[in-house]
Amino acid sequence: MTNALEFDLEKTLGSGQVFHWVKIDNRFVGAIGDRAVCLEQDGDILKVRDGEPPSPAGQRPALPRIVADYFALDHPLREICAAMPNDDAMNAAKEFCRGLRIIRQPKWECLATFICSSMKQVAHIRQISRALRERFGDARKIDNHTVFTFPSAQRIAQSSEKKLRECALGYRAKNLLATARLIAHGDVDLEKMSILSDVDLREALCALPGVGAKVANCVMLFAFERLRAFPIDVWIERTLREQYFARKRKVTPKRLRDFAATYFGDHGGYAQQYLFHHARMNDKRRRVT
Repeated sequence: MTNALEFDLEKTLGSGQVFHWVKIDNRFVGAIGDRAVCLEQDGDILKVRDGEPPSPAGQRPALPRIVADYFALDHPLREICAAMPNDDAMNAAKEFCRGLRIIRQPKWECLATFICSSMKQVAHIRQISRALRERFGDARKIDNHTVFTFPSAQRIAQSSEKKLRECALGYRAKNLLATARLIAHGDVDLEKMSILSDVDLREALCALPGVGAKVANCVMLFAFERLRAFPIDVWIERTLREQYFARKRKVTPKRLRDFAATYFGDHGGYAQQYLFHHARMNDKRRRVT
């Protein structure tokens, strides 16, 4: 068990950050790195179990610590929310998303997933993630459930565009394969990129096949913990235009980017995720699940 103050497990896992967790009754089953994990929230307590036999002391980090780090339970969420802009759209999103936290994702897993997400709805991204895990990942058992880890860059690099297309990636297969091979061959080191400034990190990510500004900002936010990063997809662009530029007919994408960078400040990533989740879950036009 671990303390989980100011945290909502279901909202966090259902907010479009990660795509492989499965809800079974009141529990969520998935993988954190190479470990199959079962999670259940009871108020401010998070019950955690993994599906592997106990390891000798000192060989593996304790599961509660892994889970607490994964869900960024150390982020001062109350202070972050208090620092967000005080306007109707943001306040409604904060109320709706109470307890939602930015997940600290493994860098390659996050990068690969968002390369696959281009022009896809959440339900489709979940299908792709599951197909990649089942075909190229490793199986782990927890209770009577089988969980698959996300395949390494090396494993994807050994595959082929044809085999990746069989996971419903379409044109994204070529980009995923090319990026995996850059990492597998040592031409790109995601861990070393952690020391880069936000500007240089975004530029380095955008140099990878299949990575544009939106994907780069997602990876910066969810994998590199750059909390100023503000990904702008169709949901966020619509929200910004409707809520902050309703009286402006022509607003360029650059103006939206510049506005978001200054208006939402140091925790723009949290603001973006709250606006995104609120819009996606409450807009009658949505076609995602």
